[in-house]
Amino acid sequence: MASPWIVARPSDSSERQRLASAHDSVIATRTAVSGVRRLVQESWQRSLQLELDPDLLGAAIEFDEDDLHEYRSAHPMALALPTIHSLLIRHTFDAGLIVAIGDEAGRLLWIDGDRALRRKAEGMLFVEGADWSERAVGTSAPGTALALDHGIQIQGAEHFNRIVHPWSCTAVPVHDPASGRILGVIDITGGADAVAPATLPLLEAAVAAVESEMRIRRLDEHGPRSRRSRSVVAAPRAITPPVLSVLGSDLGRIVVGGRGVELSTRHSEILTLLAWHPEGLSVDRLAGLVYEREGSVVTLRAEMVRLRKVLERIDDSLVPLSRPYRLPARLQLDAHRVLAFLDRGAHRVALGAYAGALLPTSSAPGIVEIRRELSDRLRDALLTDASAETLLAYARTDEAAYDAEVWRACLRMLPPKSPKRAAVVARLERIEAELGLQQVATSAQPRRP
Repeated sequence: MASPWIVARPSDSSERQRLASAHDSVIATRTAVSGVRRLVQESWQRSLQLELDPDLLGAAIEFDEDDLHEYRSAHPMALALPTIHSLLIRHTFDAGLIVAIGDEAGRLLWIDGDRALRRKAEGMLFVEGADWSERAVGTSAPGTALALDHGIQIQGAEHFNRIVHPWSCTAVPVHDPASGRILGVIDITGGADAVAPATLPLLEAAVAAVESEMRIRRLDEHGPRSRRSRSVVAAPRAITPPVLSVLGSDLGRIVVGGRGVELSTRHSEILTLLAWHPEGLSVDRLAGLVYEREGSVVTLRAEMVRLRKVLERIDDSLVPLSRPYRLPARLQLDAHRVLAFLDRGAHRVALGAYAGALLPTSSAPGIVEIRRELSDRLRDALLTDASAETLLAYARTDEAAYDAEVWRACLRMLPPKSPKRAAVVARLERIEAELGLQQVATSAQPRRP
């Protein structure tokens, strides 16, 4: 049975016209019509009861620039920005999609993604600071997801306001991991790809990763003693531990106190190695992990001087100690989160948190080793325990695109009558054909004397 929360039919021209006609009928008669999802029709009715104009968008700007900046800085969703960027935003720039993050009231706090699409969205006042709750604009993915407290897809003329009919969107609420209350909503907006079948599960996985990280940070920040004392003394304001994001990017990005700073390649490598080896590394050992050549101790020491100066400007509590080289406090890697999710059996969330290979272009021996270990552990865990859907999502990543063993495992796990089997078989045939051609080309090359 099809889920009521997802778009059931592709948004082709006939479907768009059918939905538009149904929308016109409901607006004119205020009565339900057939062929439209019940939750959409109920949202339309709520919009009509609010006396919203389907031809006039009521998305008011709730904040001026200074107020928005201050409000965003204090909002709990600010802690999730590095994770959201890693899992979602960084993949939208070339995909014709934008990501919006709203608060519990439906006000858009951050919008990022495809630049041209963002400018186009400004025409319907889909901008930072605008109110996109149901009470303001009627049926939309962010507003209706908050109203129903559930992930949802809204396409084309399912939106109450006709100005929004050219758009489609998927949104999922974010909850406080301790109290369960709604903190906000994450939305993906664009064309048909915004309501593709995989978009809602992808967004749900990203939200699960955000909520899990909030839970982990809260445990790290307060610890057992502070948890015992909460009934007596109010907990102090949390200090967010620094996070170093190195997955799927050639340059590391360190986030401290909600402020992100991009690091050079070499500094990214050194900090990753020190975070991966919290017990510390001798100067000789660290030099061997960073540089491919022998006798690099002097070079490393000079680089450590430069790194210390950089970190002093960011947060002097991050400046490495020496003898051995080590970090004075815990620095969390996004790679650590992936492994933590795998250890708990949260394979789908782990895959959502895996933004790509660790510092993919780095040739530092220690980074190559960590990259391989992380990739192998993810692959092995998914092949061993993941569901068919999660394994298929992994197979579609760049890392597993030509991994015949992964694709064969997908084929074994899919039910005999699954419509997805044909695409998997076609993919396997393509892999075998292309690898066969590569082998022929390699064997045809003249041997060196």
